[in-house]
Amino acid sequence: MTKRIWLALAFAVTLLAGCGPKTPIPIGFIGGLTGSNADNGQSGLNAVILAVEQFNRAGGVDGRMVELISRDDAQSAEVAARSAHALVEAKVEAVIGPFTSSMAAVIVPITGQAGIFQVSPTITSMDFYGKDDNLFRINRTTRENAQDYARTLAQRGQRRVAVAYDTRNRNFTESWLGEFRAATQAQGHELAVEVPYESGPQTDFSRVVARLVAAKPDGMLFISGALDVARLSQQARKLAPKLPIAASEWAATEQLIELGGEVVEGLMIVQAYNRDDTSEQFRSFAEAYHKRFQRAPGYSSVAAYDAATVVLESLKIRREGESVKAAALRHGPFRGLQQNMVFDANGDTQRRVYFTEIRGGRYHHIR
Repeated sequence: MTKRIWLALAFAVTLLAGCGPKTPIPIGFIGGLTGSNADNGQSGLNAVILAVEQFNRAGGVDGRMVELISRDDAQSAEVAARSAHALVEAKVEAVIGPFTSSMAAVIVPITGQAGIFQVSPTITSMDFYGKDDNLFRINRTTRENAQDYARTLAQRGQRRVAVAYDTRNRNFTESWLGEFRAATQAQGHELAVEVPYESGPQTDFSRVVARLVAAKPDGMLFISGALDVARLSQQARKLAPKLPIAASEWAATEQLIELGGEVVEGLMIVQAYNRDDTSEQFRSFAEAYHKRFQRAPGYSSVAAYDAATVVLESLKIRREGESVKAAALRHGPFRGLQQNMVFDANGDTQRRVYFTEIRGGRYHHIR
């Protein structure tokens, strides 16, 4: 075979290689997909899957598709560390998650050391506020939420609140409780009692609530996940049926009403999004989510979709040699499902919230 033919064949092979599929861009997801609070993680994963599918159908990043690699943290430090290292080894460009502050304490140092850009949809602990690292947060802080709760409960006549909190997510619950205590004291009030417990199959929720009731409070507040809030509410209705109950935003999922039924009627809880939004953008998202997963989106779905928007748009507008974080800081504001997201140099942002009360099996806005 002549040299000319060899050159022609080599050129043809080069052309064929150029016409082949482009290498996908890997991004990671990490959240609690198993365990008692898997509703948050699974709803978040669903939203990210939807966002990635829509992004790829629209052409991806100049024809390169995004590949989603999901990992479970199982609300376990050991599992979370393994999953974080697995995402680092997969050389993901960015990570969406985690969904609890206790898992963030394990995961963020691992991904941060690897220089991986990370966006958490829901973590709020003050431990992650005001730090120049690779972490961006979609949610507001425990300080902002706890201060709003203290004001709202006081306005509703609850000035001696008894608090139960789950130490399994200690990074979040103790941060939240500390801010709530400080805000309550700033108003001239004191907490009736603070009752820690560790959530698990053998947890005696009747004993936890009995300690709350014994302090003679004018309201009870649960800093716990949805499943625990349903169990605590059940005991509260048995031991003090007329005492007002509230829960922190951690429990504000669809599962709370499904599990709690009548016992969570009247419970006050804040929402990180407007469930009654009738805008075209939110309605389209809710319809697409329901069609894809046969269920309505919850707060972690909305926050995770917004987090995915930040990651995907940053990948799309990133310049050659630029980090994903630098692209995100340069690009804002990002258009979220219900509100724009503007990040400061530390990756912190503001987010509007909505106080609700469960009535008739639905979340109703109270302000």
